[in-house]
Amino acid sequence: MSVAKLTPMLRQYLDIKQEYPDHILLFRMGDFYEMFFEDAERASKILDIALTSRSKGTESPIPLCGVPHHALTQYLAKLIRANQKVAICDQMEDPRFAKGIVKRAVTRVVTPGVVIEAEELDEKANNYLMAICPGESTFGFCLTDLSTGEFRLGQTDSLDALVDEMVRAEPAELIFPQSVQGDERVPRLIAALPGRFINYLEDRAFDTTAAREELAKQFDNYRADESDHQFETALGAAGAALYYLRLTQKRDLTHLRRLSIDRADSFLVLDEAAKRNLELTANLRDGGRKNTLIEVLDQTRTAMGARLLRRWICYPLCRVDAIEERLDAVAEGVRLTSDREALTDAMATIHDLERLAGRIGLASCNARDLIALRNSLRQLPEMKAALGAFANALFARLTGELDLLEDVRDLLEQSIDDDPPLALRDGGLLKSGYHAEVDELRRIAHKGRGVIAEIEEAERKRTGIANLRIRYNSVFGYYIEITKSNLHLAPADYHRKQTLVNAERFITPQLKELEEKILTAQDRVKELEYDLFVELRQRVAQEVRRIQNSARVVAWIDVLTCFARLAEQRGYCRPTISDDDVIDIRDGRHPVVEVAFTEERFVPNDCLLDTRDNRLLLITGPNMAGKSTYIRQVALITIIAQMGCFVPASSCRLGLVDRVFTRVGAADNLARGQSTFMVEMTETADILKSATRRSLIVLDEVGRGTSTFDGLSIAWAVAEYIHEAERIGARTLFATHYHELTDLARTKPGVVNYNIAVKEWNDQILFLRKIVPGATSRSYGIQVARLAGLPEAVIARAKEVLANLEKAEFDEVGHVRLAETNRERKQKRTGQLNLFAPPVSPLEEEIRALDVAGLTPLEALTILSRLQEKLK
Repeated sequence: MSVAKLTPMLRQYLDIKQEYPDHILLFRMGDFYEMFFEDAERASKILDIALTSRSKGTESPIPLCGVPHHALTQYLAKLIRANQKVAICDQMEDPRFAKGIVKRAVTRVVTPGVVIEAEELDEKANNYLMAICPGESTFGFCLTDLSTGEFRLGQTDSLDALVDEMVRAEPAELIFPQSVQGDERVPRLIAALPGRFINYLEDRAFDTTAAREELAKQFDNYRADESDHQFETALGAAGAALYYLRLTQKRDLTHLRRLSIDRADSFLVLDEAAKRNLELTANLRDGGRKNTLIEVLDQTRTAMGARLLRRWICYPLCRVDAIEERLDAVAEGVRLTSDREALTDAMATIHDLERLAGRIGLASCNARDLIALRNSLRQLPEMKAALGAFANALFARLTGELDLLEDVRDLLEQSIDDDPPLALRDGGLLKSGYHAEVDELRRIAHKGRGVIAEIEEAERKRTGIANLRIRYNSVFGYYIEITKSNLHLAPADYHRKQTLVNAERFITPQLKELEEKILTAQDRVKELEYDLFVELRQRVAQEVRRIQNSARVVAWIDVLTCFARLAEQRGYCRPTISDDDVIDIRDGRHPVVEVAFTEERFVPNDCLLDTRDNRLLLITGPNMAGKSTYIRQVALITIIAQMGCFVPASSCRLGLVDRVFTRVGAADNLARGQSTFMVEMTETADILKSATRRSLIVLDEVGRGTSTFDGLSIAWAVAEYIHEAERIGARTLFATHYHELTDLARTKPGVVNYNIAVKEWNDQILFLRKIVPGATSRSYGIQVARLAGLPEAVIARAKEVLANLEKAEFDEVGHVRLAETNRERKQKRTGQLNLFAPPVSPLEEEIRALDVAGLTPLEALTILSRLQEKLK
C-alpha cells in the first residue's frame, strides 16, 4: 500500500514504529493492542493468535493481529519468553474528547531484564539486568533488578572473575557498549550464559563523568569522591544500567534509591564450575531446583527471604566477624523456639514487599497490590512484638530498623476497598466514607430513582402540593409537574419550562444538577476513583524507601529464623570460625543426600585438613562407595558455615576459605566446542592458575576423560603441583580410582591416604560408606561391574587382564614406575648393580615403616588385607 493511501492512524503507527524498528509495537486502539505488518506476522506465531488484515480485497492488504488490553500481561510474558523487545504504545488522551486522531506515545519498553509483572517473575529469584563495561585491565559490572529496586556494582580484574560473577547472578539480560562487538573477550562472556538477551548501547551511555552526575541524582547514598577512580569501569557500567532503565521505563525510578558496591574480598569466591558441580541452585540432571542445596535449606516464609537465601548461598562471607554475627543470631533463634515460631507465623502472610514497592514506585501497581501491602503491614507490629524477646545484637539492630509504616497502613485501611477489581478504570476501588463526592456519586448512580423520590417527597412538604410529581422525558430530562389548581403554591425558584392544558412543568437548579449527576454519575465515579487512586498511589510511592527498608529487615529475619529451624530439626551444629588453616569436621553429613535419599541411613564421616600435615587427602575406593559424596559434603559444609548457618556435623572447626574449587564428574560443553576431557582439563587449569593457599580444592577423578596412562600421569602431576607450598599448597580433597596415586604419601609430607571401607565376601563387596585412614590397593571396579550385571565370562576375563596390567606396575626394585622422574630413570640406567646385597622387597619396606602401636584394629586389618593383595 502506498503512503498516499495510508489512513492517518496508520501514518501515526509508522511514525512511532520508525523509532522502534527492532521492537514489536503494541499499538493501543480502544480495548485492544494492535500489531501491523511484520510485527503482526511475527507476533501471531509467537502468541498463537489469528492473523487477519486491514484493507481486505485491495492489492496490498495490511497484516493485522491484536490482543485485549486487559489481557496484556499474559501476552507480554509470551513475547518476552521468546526474547522479543516490546514497545507499548498507549492512548494519551480520551478518544471521546480527542480532536482528530487520538494522541499516542510509547509509555514503556519491555525486554527480559526489565520485566516487573509478578506473573512472569520467579518469586524466589531475582531478575537481573547486567551491564558490563570492559576496560583495558578491569571489567566493571552493574546488577540491577527493576522489580525490587536492587542496584549494585562491582569490578573484577580478570575475564574469568567476571564470568564467575555472571554465573552467580544469572542475569536475564546483558548490556555491552556498541564498540566491543568485535572484542574477542565478549564471546566468552556470552557463552557463559547461553540464550541470554543481549543489548548493545552507544558508548556514551558508559561515560563515567556523566555516570557520576546521574548516580548522585538518583541514589541517596551515593556521593562522588576521590576513591571513585578505583571503580572506574564499574561506574561506567552503573551509568549504562541507569540510562537503559530510564530509556525503557520512561518514568521516574522512584524505588531506585540505594546503591551498593560489591567488594571482592568480602565474599568467598565460587566459580562457574563450583556452582554447577556442587549443585548449589540448579541440579546437573535437568537444571531444576530439585535435590539442590537451596532446595534443602529453603524453609523461608517470604519471597524476599527466599531471594536473600539464594544470594547468601552464592555469596558466602569471607570475614570472621560478619559470619559470627549471623551465627550468634541463629544460636539465639535455636534457643528461643517459641519466640522464633511466633516470628515465623507473623511472616507467613507477608507478601513480596520488595516487588510491591517496585510496582508502586513505577506507578504500575493496581488496587489489589495496595491491599497486599496493607495486609502485609498489618503483620509488622506482631513481628516487632516477637522480636522483643531477642537480645542478640543483630536481632536488636534489625528490630530497630523495622519501620511499622503505621501511617501508610492507616491510609490504606481508610481508602482502598477490601475487594477491589483488577482493572483501575472500572470503579469500586475506594471504601465508602473515604471521599464524600465518590459516596454521593455512587448513591446517585446506584439509587437514582430513590434519590428522585426523596426529592419529590421533600418538595411536596416544602410547597404543600400533595400531587406534585417529578417526571422524566428525553426532551426536557427531569422536571416538576404541578396541576394548574396548585400553581399559586409554586416557589419562586421554580422556572417554567412547558405549559400543558391542565398543568405546568418546571425545573430547578437543583433538579438540573441532579439530572446531570444521575446521567453521568457512573462514568464520573469511575474517573474520580481513578484520579483519587493515582493520587493515593503517589502518596504511597513517596514512602517506597521505607517500605524497602522494612522488606530488607523481614528478609534477614526470615533467613536467620530459617537457619535456626534447620539447626533444630536436622541436628546441625554451630561451626567455630577462625583465621587459621584448619578444617576439622566431625561426623559430617552431606546436607542434600541425607534429606533427599532416605533409602539407607546416612553414614557420617570426619575430615581433617590443614596446610601442613594434612594438606592433600587422597581418597580411594570403589565406584558407588561414596567418595564423591564425601568430598562434596566437605565443600558444602564449608559454604554453609561461611554463609553464617549451622552445619550438618557433630562439630566443625573452620579456618576461613577464600575460594572453593571443584573438578567433579564428566560433562561436555558442545556449545563451546569442548569435549568432556577438554572441559575437565579447562576446569583443572583454572584451579591451578587461580587457587591460593587459603583455597579449598575438591577434585574427583582427574584424568578419567582420556587413556589410562595419560590420565594417570596427569592426575599424578596435578596432585604434586597442588601439594607444593611454593606453588599452591592449598587444602585439597583428591578422590581417584588411580590407586597408584596413594604412593604419593611415601614421598610427599602432607599427602595423607584415606579410603572408603568396603567388606568383601565371596568375591562380592558391601559398601560401608565409612572413610578410614590408609590407601586401598584395588579399585573394585570388577566387583562393581558384577553388581551391575555384566556376564560372568566378561568378569572372569577382566580379572585376567587386570592381573597382567598389575605385574607391570612396579620396577625391578619395587618402586612405582609412575613416580619416577627423568633424572631418577637416568640414574638407574647408569648406576652400578649391587652384587652382594639382596634386593629389598617393597613389602618389607612398607612393613618396617608401620607404626604398629599406633594402629587401630580396623586400620591394621585394612593394611593387612592390602599387603595380602600385593603378595597375590
